[in-house]
Amino acid sequence: MADSPSAGGPGGGPGTLEPTPGGERDWLRFRDDSAPDEPAVSLDAFLDQSNAGSVRIEAGDDVRHLAPHLERLRLVEIDFPKFRDGRGFSSARVLREMGYDGEIKATGEVLVDLIYFMRRCGFDSFAPDVPLDRADVESVLNRYPHVYQHAADGAVPIWQLRHG
Repeated sequence: MADSPSAGGPGGGPGTLEPTPGGERDWLRFRDDSAPDEPAVSLDAFLDQSNAGSVRIEAGDDVRHLAPHLERLRLVEIDFPKFRDGRGFSSARVLREMGYDGEIKATGEVLVDLIYFMRRCGFDSFAPDVPLDRADVESVLNRYPHVYQHAADGAVPIWQLRHG
């Protein structure tokens, strides 16, 4: 079923609601490729290195600096230092609009209520500071069967379904 969390939530696709094997935090990953195993470095460190494949974006970092490096990126971690700081949503959307198709992981204060909207912006994995309840995540991802506008997840808006 395309919108069940085990099938990837909004927009479909592979996924899992299981903790990472051996991981110290309960996190969600909606990809079928292997998870990057290298640690993410800061944006400045990433831009100074030619061999890094994972970068950590802090609040206030401009992801547009990554545009010339999208081919070597395997993982972009976007930190949410406070639940009311929504800049990470824009960062994920900008990355997807630039054509990045690698993993975008939300870290920090990731609230279960926002996972659906984070998925719509382009996030495909999550490492919350506080473990999330599986039933709550499933409920959130299945709450809205239709969307009203285009987003990074590729879901077809309901108006387009009605009018072809």
